[in-house]
Amino acid sequence: MPAVGHGSVLAMAEFVTLEVQDGIGTIRLARPPMNAVNETLHRELRAAAQEADQRADVRAVIVYGGEKVFAAGADIKEMVTKSYADMAADGGQLSQSFAAVAQISKPTVAAITGYALGGGFELALCCDRRIAGDNAKVGQPELLLGIIPGAGGTQRLARLIGPSKAKDIVYTGRFVGAEEALQLGMIDEVVAPDDVYEAAKRWAGQFTAAAARALAAAKAAIDGGLDGDLASGLKLEVHLFAAGFATEDQKIGMESFVANGPGKAKFTGK
Repeated sequence: MPAVGHGSVLAMAEFVTLEVQDGIGTIRLARPPMNAVNETLHRELRAAAQEADQRADVRAVIVYGGEKVFAAGADIKEMVTKSYADMAADGGQLSQSFAAVAQISKPTVAAITGYALGGGFELALCCDRRIAGDNAKVGQPELLLGIIPGAGGTQRLARLIGPSKAKDIVYTGRFVGAEEALQLGMIDEVVAPDDVYEAAKRWAGQFTAAAARALAAAKAAIDGGLDGDLASGLKLEVHLFAAGFATEDQKIGMESFVANGPGKAKFTGK
């Protein structure tokens, strides 16, 4: 595994850690051999995401499954015995855990090696960007199990690549190779498998000294705007734009621009 810094092991954590170095927090999944998402893993993931969001020393986040695999899906052995009543009662817990990743108010990137399928790809969809190795396989194969995606696969994927392409991926359940996934917009960058984590680190590293509150506002505006119509999105944007004038970084950024031109500001993140 690439060096990712000093680990912050969550209380009683078994499968997920948050490791922080130089402003970058890495949420690491470690449930060999395939990082199958079971109840324990997704609850630990939720805790790690919430901690990453709250920590001032974390300015950007990488979600990483290790050198071999991102996450090959839900733990079907755990799920196979569940009834409709079971899933109706607690089926939303997985979606809530993944939503905690989507709600991180900082730039996030999924570093995908090997398989990111089903729940694994739904987790990647919760990130702002997806970087994959050229041997990666992604997709939503739930239909092959007689069910549909249940943690964002029908919703986030359709918003990302459009309904027609999403329906093809979901209806067929096929595994999509890295190059096709790049063309479809399911992933954003393809690199050599051994370079996945470093590529994610380079992307995340752009934001460790950026205007943190402005980044959070930009993310909130884009994500919140997609949940409603254009008029509502524009109102949200105006509100968040005005709120930026209550930050130290706005003063620093504008004064630096007037004095020195663009791109010279030293932001505090406040």
